[in-house]
Amino acid sequence: MATLELIGLRKSFGATAVLHGIDLALADGEMLVIVGASGCGKSTLLRLVAGLETPSAGQIRLDGQDISARDPAQRDMAMVFQNYALYPHMTVFQNMAYGLRIRGMARDEIRRLVDEAAALLGLGALLARKPRQLSGGQRQRVAMGRAIVRHPKLFLFDEPLSNLDAKLRVQMRAEIRRLQRRLGVTSLYVTHDQVEAMTLGDRLLVLHQGRPAQLATPLEVFEHPADTYVAGFIGAPSMNFLPATLARDGSAALLAAGPLLPFADGSREGPDGRALTIGIRPEHLVPGPGGLVLEVVLVEPLGSETLAHGHLPGAPDETMVVKLAGHAPAGQRLPVTVPPEHMHVFDSGSGKRLDPLGAENPLARVAAAQSAD
Repeated sequence: MATLELIGLRKSFGATAVLHGIDLALADGEMLVIVGASGCGKSTLLRLVAGLETPSAGQIRLDGQDISARDPAQRDMAMVFQNYALYPHMTVFQNMAYGLRIRGMARDEIRRLVDEAAALLGLGALLARKPRQLSGGQRQRVAMGRAIVRHPKLFLFDEPLSNLDAKLRVQMRAEIRRLQRRLGVTSLYVTHDQVEAMTLGDRLLVLHQGRPAQLATPLEVFEHPADTYVAGFIGAPSMNFLPATLARDGSAALLAAGPLLPFADGSREGPDGRALTIGIRPEHLVPGPGGLVLEVVLVEPLGSETLAHGHLPGAPDETMVVKLAGHAPAGQRLPVTVPPEHMHVFDSGSGKRLDPLGAENPLARVAAAQSAD
């Protein structure tokens, strides 16, 4: 059990700055998922915590102690890698026991700890096999077992499911969450997969170009994205963005495509004519007359639902996606309504979320929560 704090953590490689001051606090037993596009710094952040990279500035504190200069072996952490990192010449038992044997632990104690972890992971019948005799999911379980037997203070996961097929990813995702909750080990989990991010984490850190774009619960990140980057990154298919201007003394948005959309949750600050970006998720667009007409150019039938891709008349660059329960033939015009209660309003210049007057910004709420901790 452990708490983890990152204070002003920075990392540069030569003149290239990768992380620009990360402040973060993990509670005991919490799982934090770090997500972002390739190159955003998420794996670098994990390697800094593990001790595989040296910070350019800032501190890493584990249970209140500064461990920034400690060797990886002295940090009491266990890391699960993307490529499993198993020794091919060793059996499953030997792979799981290796770290304990290096510590000089008694043979009987090693056997007990490995057997406990193997039972937890369903590996009891595979202990005599070599990695080449295992499936991808079984190898990943062995890698997790090797971490579990050490009883570390902190688990670090570096995209552990990216080499698995879709079905195994779903199974292992549920397995990792179940184990983490059962063991109660504080965990950092890095992924580029937003489904993993939404389902695994107690909280979600969205990184963008080495800076935190938003830190909140997965549901809050989905429902109240802090900016257009977060809004477009979280959700599948991605959120639609429509250019608009502020109208009616801040009580509505006038879409460039024509319709006037009143805000259901209160007025926004600014003069009439302020440039806005209206965000609406594909699943929230409602087929039916409502002022917008989608020129459908591509249909993706997915079985229980259909994705209709298209653009607004006269604006081929303003692409949109609508998620439908039925079927929409390609080449047809599809009228859709934008429900006011599902609109997300952003400033078109900064990309920042514009909440109703008097409401707190999502980032402000997170900052206040961290200060309270």
